[in-house]
Amino acid sequence: MDLSSLEIFRAVALEHSVTRAAQRLQRAQSNVTTRIRQLEDELGTPLFLRDGKRMTLTDRGQAFLDYSERLLALADEARQAMHPQQPGGRLRLGSMESTAASRLPGPLSRFHGQCPEVELEVSTGTSQALLEGVLARRLDCALVAWPEDKGPWQEEVASLGLEALPVFEEELLLVLPAGHPPVDGPADVRVNGLAGFAEGCTYRQIAENWLSADGRPQPKVQQVGSYHAILACVAAGSSVGILPRSVLELQREPSRLGQLPLMQVPTLLVWRQGYATASFEAFREVLRNAG
Repeated sequence: MDLSSLEIFRAVALEHSVTRAAQRLQRAQSNVTTRIRQLEDELGTPLFLRDGKRMTLTDRGQAFLDYSERLLALADEARQAMHPQQPGGRLRLGSMESTAASRLPGPLSRFHGQCPEVELEVSTGTSQALLEGVLARRLDCALVAWPEDKGPWQEEVASLGLEALPVFEEELLLVLPAGHPPVDGPADVRVNGLAGFAEGCTYRQIAENWLSADGRPQPKVQQVGSYHAILACVAAGSSVGILPRSVLELQREPSRLGQLPLMQVPTLLVWRQGYATASFEAFREVLRNAG
């Protein structure tokens, strides 16, 4: 087993296809197929379920992918550590959907201009999933929300073996269907639906906690995958939603939905204690100057 085999395995796992993995790696398809079979023979277990041309990980394959991600990340970190003043290699950034849409385009463009040799991978998810990704070494760093009711972030971040830097401050808005009567508190909300992301989303949890205050029943959550979908659900009149003002300001037309400012929530850049490649430090400095 070598790093090249792990890179091929990872590409097939992510692409679900030998053909697309070969294109991504600029290798012959036959070479990718052979290397996967050799790896399975070496490990003594099938890593993929083959359904025609589609490749799906087995349970053992999924477990091996987690190990592969960590090994490849450590190898890349070791290579970068040999050139502490020269940004390069791969930097895997996780971000909340809202932050990627409203805050990152400018900083990412500046970072690419300063460090064009860095291969930057950006993925999105809930704050909880992003924290887990950093801890499991699937991500090098991530942008997550940290509400005040979780307590001072410094102590809890340190207890997880992480470091953090506050980079943005978001004003969260409760958005209501057009024509909804004015709202001063949870008791004034007349719909019991909440459009939000999957569990683990900090903003969704804030909304659920706020709406169920004073003994009100938990809202019925309609789980969606984008802020456009949240706004569509609210516009349809069946739900309320919660989102940063910076996201609402991205809309082409002024929103006709009702708005209630709820709170300010900081966005933290988090990373593992001791992680200090030149690429990451350059990116952190770009974000430090963008807030």
